[in-house]
Amino acid sequence: MAHDNSFTPEQQNYLQGFVLGSDVARAVRGLPVLSGCARPSNSSEIVRIGPTKPSEPIQHGPDQPHYEAQNRFLNTGKKLTKEEQAKRDKPPFEMWESMRRNAASGQFPSGTDVFLYKYHGLFYVAPAQDSFMCRLRFAGGAMSSHQLRGIADLAQRYAGGYADVTTRANLQLREISASNGLHVLEALTDLGVMNRGAGADNIRNVTATPTSGYDPQELIETLPLAKEMHHYILQHREMYGLPRKFNIAFDGGGGIRALEDTNDIGFSAVHVPEQHATSDTPSGVYFELGLGGITGHKDFTRETGVLLRPDECIPAAAAIVRVFLAHGDRTDRNKARLKYLLDTWGMEKFLDESQKLLSFTWRRFPRQHLTPRPAEDRFAHIGFHSQKQKGRSYVGVVLPVGRLTVRQMQGLASIADEFGSGLIRLTVWQNLLIPDIDDTNIPLVQQRLELLGLDWRATSFRAGLVACTGNAGCKYAASNTKGHALMLAEYLESRLSIDQPINIHLTGCHHSCAQHYLGDIGLLAAGVEIGDEMVEGYHIYLGGGWDARRGIGRELARSVPFSEVPEFIFRLLFAYTEHRLTPKESFTEFAQRRTVEELQTMLRLTTTFSKDMASTPAIAS
Repeated sequence: MAHDNSFTPEQQNYLQGFVLGSDVARAVRGLPVLSGCARPSNSSEIVRIGPTKPSEPIQHGPDQPHYEAQNRFLNTGKKLTKEEQAKRDKPPFEMWESMRRNAASGQFPSGTDVFLYKYHGLFYVAPAQDSFMCRLRFAGGAMSSHQLRGIADLAQRYAGGYADVTTRANLQLREISASNGLHVLEALTDLGVMNRGAGADNIRNVTATPTSGYDPQELIETLPLAKEMHHYILQHREMYGLPRKFNIAFDGGGGIRALEDTNDIGFSAVHVPEQHATSDTPSGVYFELGLGGITGHKDFTRETGVLLRPDECIPAAAAIVRVFLAHGDRTDRNKARLKYLLDTWGMEKFLDESQKLLSFTWRRFPRQHLTPRPAEDRFAHIGFHSQKQKGRSYVGVVLPVGRLTVRQMQGLASIADEFGSGLIRLTVWQNLLIPDIDDTNIPLVQQRLELLGLDWRATSFRAGLVACTGNAGCKYAASNTKGHALMLAEYLESRLSIDQPINIHLTGCHHSCAQHYLGDIGLLAAGVEIGDEMVEGYHIYLGGGWDARRGIGRELARSVPFSEVPEFIFRLLFAYTEHRLTPKESFTEFAQRRTVEELQTMLRLTTTFSKDMASTPAIAS
């Protein structure tokens, strides 16, 4: 009896799986694979079961989308960046044993491992400091007094005895030795601080309105959404290993803005009034979706025309991230942010691709039919303010350029326990809030803050002062931004009083961690040549803003030595007080309605000083 030696489809699938399993097992042990393909006897087609090219590693599991995205470029003959190749060669979350060996021998990472360590929140910041900086993660900037007290202990035991508040409502620990890096990571996990993916090509700290839950004017609480997004990221490995870093923010319309329009994804709470409601969009609170914000590259979020219900925000963000993961540029780090994919594709194509991953359809709604958003209060992050809970207030604590000592962290944790509810909120303005203070206890809280060397009061200059780490702790920075910020504030406060808020942002390099393009006045650090000497200085920008005052700062002066910066800015602010249309006109409004040339002329004609203003160097021509 003749036998049919061909395989059934079920047998083919079984054999393919068997051989593939053998190949994977041998590859893990470093042995050559048995076969890259199998040919069933009843088929003339080759069934590929190995990598598409011999040089490509076999990948499965949560990292597979990343390898597939890289392969799209490799298969067209393009070359990956060194960072992409590093991720391909050594999965960052499978490095714990090598990290443990380095810590045991007191060695810092080298080569591309410096980049890969950032996936765990550890940044080797040599040559500025021969140490680690550890970046943490607090969803929505929210932490407990227990966590702050624990971080103070870590700062004392393993770091430099202080913590820095960042412009993403976050904390950093610095001056951590090679042997203590893992001690810090382990202790943070014990505190419930999960800083996985805090650096490198990941979604950074998810921010929200810092007064969420107690702001009298907010449209909706955003902290629950920030936390949900945070935990979604932690539980989905494919959310890591993006083409470049990624920022997400939720703004609920409170008095303190979350600067959501500067993020890759910005969710802005809006209200649809009854008179403009439709069957598809009933009246109520939604989130307006904005995409592609990156003010360091002079772009805010772009309008999409999309409104989302609160329960649709996390699925929408996940879909957007996945499209970016799959199609963002992995061959040019300078063009790898979401902005550049939007530039290439256009908004509609990007939304169409994202739509394919969603179970609901994008809801379009005209902006002009939305209720105007509540106005922000640019002083709301400083001082005592009433909450929507009767008889309760929160206090915005002034932190000198965002730095906190161990003693101050311990003291603030105690204040939160004794006079609040044990909760603390960090803000994007490099300070923190303590909510739920009984109004009768405000004088006691004021006294306790003073005993810590802190304050709840600030001048217009100090309330809006933002500075990155600077060259004291960052290898990219060209100036001592934190030190200069404090000197600048002291100089201005001793000579001028202004009743309107003034944001002065000092950033040390083009990465713009202090968002110099957003400030009323922005300072970008630069080396300035004076004779045979190179000194620290700044390019000066003005007229930046966000939300209703949205604008990118324009360059007014270039390469100004810091020794001349305080007087330069003093003259600029004096000209503002002399020439603003009304006492209520903001500096941004004053600057944005004039050309750079008009502002330069105004500076030269300022007669406050006897010196010849026209001879002052550095005015851009």
